Amino acid sequence: MSKEFIPVARPLIGSAERGAVDAVLRSGMLAQGREVASFEQEFGRDLLDGRAAVAVNSGTSALHLGLLAAGVGPGDEVVVPSFTFAATANAVALTGATPVFADIRREAYGIDPAHVATLIGERTRGIMPVHLYGHPADMAGLGWLAEQHGLDLYEDAAQAHGASLHGQLVGTFGRFAAFSLYPTKNMTSGEGGMVATGDAELARTVQLLRNQGMATQYANEIVGFNARMTDVHAAIGRVQLADLPERTEARRANAQFFDTNLTGVGLPAVADGVVHVYHQYTITIPEGRDGFAAALREEYAIGAGVYYPTPVHRLPAFSRDAELPNTEWAKDRVLSLPVHPALDDEDRERIVNAVNALAGAGA
Repeated sequence: MSKEFIPVARPLIGSAERGAVDAVLRSGMLAQGREVASFEQEFGRDLLDGRAAVAVNSGTSALHLGLLAAGVGPGDEVVVPSFTFAATANAVALTGATPVFADIRREAYGIDPAHVATLIGERTRGIMPVHLYGHPADMAGLGWLAEQHGLDLYEDAAQAHGASLHGQLVGTFGRFAAFSLYPTKNMTSGEGGMVATGDAELARTVQLLRNQGMATQYANEIVGFNARMTDVHAAIGRVQLADLPERTEARRANAQFFDTNLTGVGLPAVADGVVHVYHQYTITIPEGRDGFAAALREEYAIGAGVYYPTPVHRLPAFSRDAELPNTEWAKDRVLSLPVHPALDDEDRERIVNAVNALAGAGA
């Protein structure tokens, strides 16, 4: 009998989410309304130590509108990692500014402050680290750089809901932070994003930008977008937010099981003082990563993800010359295993046995 396939990601949507959506549909208020307002308040309370949260229609919109509200635009440069999803750099480019690509550290794959320091110039407006795979970036090192050079810090927290560094929650370090609520993230609203900030003026500007530049209907204060979140999406997000602590602990327990039992592969590093929320459990394969992933899928019915096979600076949209050796090292070796809360004990054992067998065979 063939084994059921274990996907690398599995959105968890249940009766509570369906009930919340039905309630919105019955209410007749489908666009940005009470559910969105409640979701923003709860997100800020639970994940941001009370900072403001502004709901938008995607994580990319959260990055884009946050940058615009922070004043980033033509002539500016923002330093970003190349080892990330393209949305990080896309959002910078969409403001008219220029993304400048920095290398990462091999441990935890965060942007390297030492390399960032070499890229700061007269046009640099800010630094945008990514809390990749659910592990916080080095915010102390980056914060020192920002202070020394009078720069902003913008957090791409798309993958790090609830992560923390020395007791401080991700999303509370920079001038603003952007979270994604895409279906594969640790929590979802179906699609959506949040801008987090302690700057009241920036929050209000994002509120205007998401709603055609209006705070009051037909009184457009600035040129804006239609980037609103619907009440349908917010209703899903509120349920997911309530379940996030339990699901995060499940991810962390799965990661601990893998840490204890996997052999022959590089395990994820966790820096001192970090609470890692394991959006991905990312191992390194010394050689033959693509064959390893194919064997997991074809021989063992286990999904695995390669995030990210092409560094952003090498994508046709950017095509920049940059010497980023750690980025090149990582893109050939990283492999993300299923770590989502839907895994049961049998799934975890299957994953460990498959990885150890392939590593032992030199696959």
